[in-house]
Amino acid sequence: MNKKNISWTLRIVIALLFIVSAIAKISKGWISDFPFIDFSPYFAISTFEVKQLLTLGFSEAVAPYFSRILIGIEFALGFLLLNNNFLKRITIPATIGLLVVFIIHLSYVTFLSGGNSGNCGCFGELIPMTPIEAIIKNIIAVGLLVWLWKIQENDKKSNFWILTTVTLACILGLFMLAPMKAATTSSSIDSNEVVLTDTISQVEDTVQVAEIKPVDSSKVKVEKNIEEVKKEVGPKPVFSGYSEFYADIDNGKKILCFFVPGCEHCRDAARDLNALQKKHKDFPQVQIVFMDEEAEKIPDFFKYAGKQFPYKVIDVIPFWTKLGSGKDTPGIVYLHNGNVIKFYDGIAENAFNSKAIEKVIYKK
Repeated sequence: MNKKNISWTLRIVIALLFIVSAIAKISKGWISDFPFIDFSPYFAISTFEVKQLLTLGFSEAVAPYFSRILIGIEFALGFLLLNNNFLKRITIPATIGLLVVFIIHLSYVTFLSGGNSGNCGCFGELIPMTPIEAIIKNIIAVGLLVWLWKIQENDKKSNFWILTTVTLACILGLFMLAPMKAATTSSSIDSNEVVLTDTISQVEDTVQVAEIKPVDSSKVKVEKNIEEVKKEVGPKPVFSGYSEFYADIDNGKKILCFFVPGCEHCRDAARDLNALQKKHKDFPQVQIVFMDEEAEKIPDFFKYAGKQFPYKVIDVIPFWTKLGSGKDTPGIVYLHNGNVIKFYDGIAENAFNSKAIEKVIYKK
């Protein structure tokens, strides 16, 4: 095989690597039962921002711009590697530089995490890849690019405007494909604070009344009554930070769910919660926060669950932020007076289990 054929083989392989990486970052993954990609640019990019960029210290104001520019550059480099304009002088060195930045970033993440777990986000949710796997992939790509640079002929007459036009078109295309939404803010403490304050006072008054009774032969019975009161009332009320969704969420026992309408695991969890409510008349109230992704599927969601629970719909980024760093859907929180007793998330070792939460609630 001559140098020209080797050069084109390397260019095609690395170009596909970048284009597939960019496509993966604007998709949710594979469509169930079909070998097709489920494109959802805003959802995928927002998820990439929350799970990858915000954890690195990017602000919520900067992350949306950085993510779209980065993915646009990935697209551009993929296309420009197949173009001869300034290939050896600009495109190949720029591609090597970007990969080196990725390698440094992934090495830093691996060092901080102390292991090799999680998805690095290089290929979004389409092709999960650990940081170590991504580092190896990027080192191989850098090696191939160095080889390509050495065997590539020097650039002949090139048009710089082709580079700028392709790059700007790819970046602007990302902003058009996934327009940014205006940020929304809301207070995590509302009028529920007054209710909780009253509840705290009531608990303290109840305990104080029992404690000031004269000590006599009924002292043991009085102490027992105090413990029963505390057990019935539950732990001392606190502010969970979820009252922006439901004003009464911190009063008594509650189940707060973070669901995606099209998520099969979320639907199964909702159906299990419905079954538990039918089984136990005193089962905690279930309230749902839906991600604003495929919201049109909410009626089908409740049809599958067998019951319509109270719900609210919020934007993708606030949803992931409120669910918590490193957590995934379905997210199910069991609260007692605002105290987080149990937090289930994802479909791995911390996945929701109806029997497990039943034991937690009823202390079986």
